[in-house]
Amino acid sequence: MSERTEKKISASALRAYAMIIVLGLIWLFFHWATDSIFLTSRNLSNLMTQMAVTAILAVGMLMVIVSGNIDLAVGSVLGFAGALAAFSLTTLEYGMSVSILLAIGVAIVIGLFHGALIAYLNIPAFIVTLGGLLAWRGATKWLLGGNTIPVSDEVFKAIGQGNLPKSIGWVLAGVAIVFVLFMVYRSAASIKEYGLGDANYGAAVLKALLPIGAIVAFIWVMNNYQGVPVPVLILLAVALFGAFLTNSTTFGRYLYAIGGNADAARLSGINNKLNILKVYALLGALTGAAALIFTARVGSASPDAGTLKELDAIAACVIGGASLMGGRGTIFGACLGALIMASLDNGMSLLNVKDYMQDIIKGSILVAAVGLDMMGRNES
Repeated sequence: MSERTEKKISASALRAYAMIIVLGLIWLFFHWATDSIFLTSRNLSNLMTQMAVTAILAVGMLMVIVSGNIDLAVGSVLGFAGALAAFSLTTLEYGMSVSILLAIGVAIVIGLFHGALIAYLNIPAFIVTLGGLLAWRGATKWLLGGNTIPVSDEVFKAIGQGNLPKSIGWVLAGVAIVFVLFMVYRSAASIKEYGLGDANYGAAVLKALLPIGAIVAFIWVMNNYQGVPVPVLILLAVALFGAFLTNSTTFGRYLYAIGGNADAARLSGINNKLNILKVYALLGALTGAAALIFTARVGSASPDAGTLKELDAIAACVIGGASLMGGRGTIFGACLGALIMASLDNGMSLLNVKDYMQDIIKGSILVAAVGLDMMGRNES
């Protein structure tokens, strides 16, 4: 393995460990400041549920950012897809299955539309999605007539409010552990496959101990309250799918190559336009899923649903180590960034911190994260 590759891997690992330490310190501070309320099973369950929507958006946003692009419209698309699901379910009475498919399908079409404008008409992603932010917010207001539509279907609401039986939680933990072991095996084997050195399966197993321990601890904590929340289960499935896509598929490698150097990627035979179209469609699908969770959790669709969610998703990616210049970032980092943002929201709410101060603190953290990222790029 080259010295440059080893340096990149060590820097990435160091950044991940630093983020975990920061999260631990945040949790310990809020647990102390809230008189031992923050780290209770009930609050952690609520915290995980709160972060699910942002983290799912961050998974899709991470892949878009890695490709060197951005999407400012996901909050408005989330609001529109959620409104469409509620309108279809309550006003048109199409049924839950049709409403779910309609919301996700429309979000995918919107993603394809944005991606086509960016990839094939060469309109900057910032401009396309900024226009989408305004247009789809307007479409939501038109669809709802400026009113809030309540959702009474309990099965639909379970998407955002339900919990799994505790026994099912442990079964899923076993499946997740097997997946982690498979991923570290693939990672170790790929080192030998690409001629970067010998595969060290022993080190790979040791590397898997931390996520395996986190899985067991997570299920134990969730089961101490009401079981694993359904939104968190959906998030875990999305995160594992995103990790597999970015780490173990040709499509994932293409995204990093396009974000790292689009011209070099094109000259090496990568179809940049088609892959950008695909990643925006994928973000659309994840936005549709997040819209269903959000609508089900609040039990209604409103004209302002999803406001500023795009900024939360982008902040989660940047705080998690993604570069807005493209070519760098991980799904794990994006989810960890979303957890840090949700922890700050939850902890400050428990401490009754004023809304304006919460915005100031989160904005300052985002600017600091981008500043550290730029400093790191200048030093490398």
